[in-house]
Amino acid sequence: MKFSTLARYFERLEQTTSRLEITQILAEAFQHMTPDEVAKTAYLLQGRVAPRYVKADFGMQEKMVVKAVVTALQLDETAFKRDLATSGDLGTTVERYRAESMTLETSDPDIADVFADLQGITKQSGPGSQETKQRLLARLVLETDARSARYLVRIPTGVLRLGLSDMTILDAYSWMLTGGKSLRKKIEAAYHVRPDLGFIGKRLKESGIEGLADTKPELFTPILMMRAERLSSGEEILEKIGPCAIEPKFDGIRLQVHYSRKSGTALFTRGLESVADTYPDIVEAVARELDVDDIIFEGEAIGYVPETREFLPFQETVQRKRKHNVAQKAKEIPLKMFVFELLYLNGESYIDRPYVERRQRINEIMGNGHDKHIRNTIIPAESIVLNDASAIEHKFEESVTEGLEGIIAKKLDGVYQAGARGYNWVKFKRSYATSALKDTLDCVVMGYDFGKGKRSAFGIGAFLVGVYDEAEDVYKTVAKIGTGLTDNEWRELKDRADRLKTETKPARYETDDRMSVDVWIKPEIVVEILADEITRSPMHTAGRTLKPSKSGKAFEVDVPGYALRFPRLQRFRDDKRVEDVTTLAEIQAISGMAV
Repeated sequence: MKFSTLARYFERLEQTTSRLEITQILAEAFQHMTPDEVAKTAYLLQGRVAPRYVKADFGMQEKMVVKAVVTALQLDETAFKRDLATSGDLGTTVERYRAESMTLETSDPDIADVFADLQGITKQSGPGSQETKQRLLARLVLETDARSARYLVRIPTGVLRLGLSDMTILDAYSWMLTGGKSLRKKIEAAYHVRPDLGFIGKRLKESGIEGLADTKPELFTPILMMRAERLSSGEEILEKIGPCAIEPKFDGIRLQVHYSRKSGTALFTRGLESVADTYPDIVEAVARELDVDDIIFEGEAIGYVPETREFLPFQETVQRKRKHNVAQKAKEIPLKMFVFELLYLNGESYIDRPYVERRQRINEIMGNGHDKHIRNTIIPAESIVLNDASAIEHKFEESVTEGLEGIIAKKLDGVYQAGARGYNWVKFKRSYATSALKDTLDCVVMGYDFGKGKRSAFGIGAFLVGVYDEAEDVYKTVAKIGTGLTDNEWRELKDRADRLKTETKPARYETDDRMSVDVWIKPEIVVEILADEITRSPMHTAGRTLKPSKSGKAFEVDVPGYALRFPRLQRFRDDKRVEDVTTLAEIQAISGMAV
């Protein structure tokens, strides 16, 4: 397929806000592609030339892209920048200038040709690399037509503006094969084990749904991490999953470790970020302390004070997440990694094996003695099987007293549900018999309002947050927050948000007009929010239902949505993907109120 044809599909996607139409348009495009083109397009839709977990960054800020364009089209840079400032959109500005210079002949490249050149940009490094990147992009601008140039320059800057999520692409794969969503669950299950949209799409295009039947963990391809359900008493836990293993719930940095005796070690976060360079002490410990050929396991890394044998709070542990002065910080804040899951060992997948078998193998590999807890960096998390409600609650209180978040109860015969939230893992949380909120929520920042008064200097005065409706693959609002942040937090939020600005409200946001904001942003910032309680509000869309008005010409609120009372920011959660934020179903369960 020609890239110009793909650009026409991109334009159709950009012009619709209906998620169903977006899915159908994308499926139509995939139907006309080769398997290899499906894979490459899936990456381009993410603004990438590789899966998310592969480091393949363009390293091109907008000003570098502008230089490439003005060089290619021989433009006056000052005039171009002035027009860009007026339009606020690099893509449409480039499109207009490219249209005016269409006397310059295009070669109408294929998707594969454009992909190869974009991939070449990501491979440039060292002296002279910026000039090479600009030259490669300039050549692409000259080779493509005006519409294609609009989307071409948006890819390196990560702002395609198509309103797509990974889940939308998975839906489109199902539509490509069946004209509906009937295969979505099977496709998503494979994606959770191999979160590579290109791999999944290529397999489906080549072999249909049967091509995913043997999808197993692959070393150095991160598996999407499992999540837990919540219950509020020992009795509820035993009633739901029976006798269970109780493990501490740590408040540290969750990591997935991939190790091969031949190939080395990789570390991945929940957001699929590769971070081996950030935690060299963990990397060294894995090779030193484990006697295996290859392994994939998960654990929580926590800052440790050797002199007092005490663990540091999250605010101090998270200081290890850095790109500079890594070695020095590793000396200042050494880590212990508590292992709680085994996913793969010596060529065999363990995700479908019962918890008791996974746990037994962890103990066999990593030991379970007190002396190893002192000497080693890689340590099995404590695990005790309980069948008494009061004992479970006592264990919770003990963990909280020790400064941990609480406990996790694990079903003894439960499998590891990659990427899913299920009752094979249960977070014990205090009672939610009332609407009082004793736990924090993870929310996505959807946009912000300009500041007034003192905060006018920051340019931000309030921000809108939402939760994830898994059934509809949209984000719905629960709060607009205007207090509780320090001056530095306001500045940081403004800086982060401005990198994610969009001209219009993203297609996956469901909001009430009364909760509109001055600036909409892409769903990428996750924040942890504490509030006094969950109430109901007709202005928020999470859990809200509508009914036809008496006039029959419009809709009115039937059941008000969920809203947070006195919400305030606890911290930014850079370790979480936006797909991992609190769900609407969780809000409903936590609130204890009728849906």
